[in-house]
Amino acid sequence: MIRTSLVALGLLLGLAPVQAAPVDATANYVITLGGINVAAVKVDLDDDGRQYEIDISANVAGLGAVVASGTARVTARGNSSGASLRSDSFGIETRAGGETFSVDVGYAGQNVSSFKVEPPVTEYDRVPVERGHLTGVTDFVSSFMLKGNALDKGLCERRMRIFTGVERFNLDMSYVSADQATSPRTGYQGPVVLCSLNYQPVSGHYQSNEMTNYLANQSRILVWYAPLGQSGYFIPYRVLLGTSMGDLSMVLVKAEF
Repeated sequence: MIRTSLVALGLLLGLAPVQAAPVDATANYVITLGGINVAAVKVDLDDDGRQYEIDISANVAGLGAVVASGTARVTARGNSSGASLRSDSFGIETRAGGETFSVDVGYAGQNVSSFKVEPPVTEYDRVPVERGHLTGVTDFVSSFMLKGNALDKGLCERRMRIFTGVERFNLDMSYVSADQATSPRTGYQGPVVLCSLNYQPVSGHYQSNEMTNYLANQSRILVWYAPLGQSGYFIPYRVLLGTSMGDLSMVLVKAEF
């Protein structure tokens, strides 16, 4: 369940080249499910103008039988010199209930060059991942760290083709509205852009999986983006994902850059 929650977010995309100055930033988020805190997430971004590294750590408090308590670590590295982030590697490790699950993916020219999952996932009822599904893709984390010239509707107009090492899916993002973040309890107050996401499973998922089917057919996924200072980066301020168990929400509570 911890893996499902992280992938659902990760809940948690490029335009013209905008910056070559180094960026060193940290963002802290709180994740709630149905209004109850279930996880705290820390995101570190380092970019020297050519290469980037994103390091995410999460402590999951759990919620009864719905979300297992544990920890997660996610890393993504790649090239940042172009219009958008291009992943070279992606890794995730979760620990929950005395069990460890890990994924390592390598990318070359937006194509998957290697991937390893430990322990291997069960193939029964799973849609096979075909070789053609592994081209023109990136990782889940780098997709949501946007580069752009301005906080405008252009940030939202894109398709994300994602391979997590387990699942291959598309996220079509579209502009909803300009908005204003005003809550003093969050890590940012100011203008934001609201984008909606449409989840389209391609392969690697289980055909009978309730969460996958709900996300594809019924759920609403919304992301509010905020500028990361003058860095040329735009990061999620808030993510809202509707689930059959209630809203899964991730909110920025602190940012340093």
